[in-house]
Amino acid sequence: MDTVEKLAPKSAAPAKTYEGRCFCGAVELRVRGEPAGMGYCHCESCRSWSAGPVNAFTLWKPEAVEVTKGASNIGTFNKTPHSYRKWCKSCGGHLFTDHPGMGLIDVYAATIPDFPYEAGIHVHYQETRLPMKDGLVKMKDLPKEMGGSGVALAE
Repeated sequence: MDTVEKLAPKSAAPAKTYEGRCFCGAVELRVRGEPAGMGYCHCESCRSWSAGPVNAFTLWKPEAVEVTKGASNIGTFNKTPHSYRKWCKSCGGHLFTDHPGMGLIDVYAATIPDFPYEAGIHVHYQETRLPMKDGLVKMKDLPKEMGGSGVALAE
């Protein structure tokens, strides 16, 4: 099994739709089907953006993500051209991050509360502030297939 397969969901549930929203509800979104992957990001950027020690991500093809309400109320911030972070202009609630180079959108797991989140990997684990012993692969940065070194770290 290659590293990208470890990102993929472990179950092949039938295609389903999940609703999400920002903190105040001014922006709503929908994801359809299965994500391309799920896991935890430990990088400094995600930790700072989320104001937490780790960020739970779900990666989706752009066509699987639809803003259903409040699109004009979405702000964008990008520290680098690799990540365009989206947030609600009313409440500041974080929504998702567009990763154009990967062709994926990271809808934060907390944004879609009814989605059956199941992490498959840790990325940027060398930067962790919250060590987690859960048996999942811990990547130094990203899998090679996603532009990283592909180096796995010991748990």
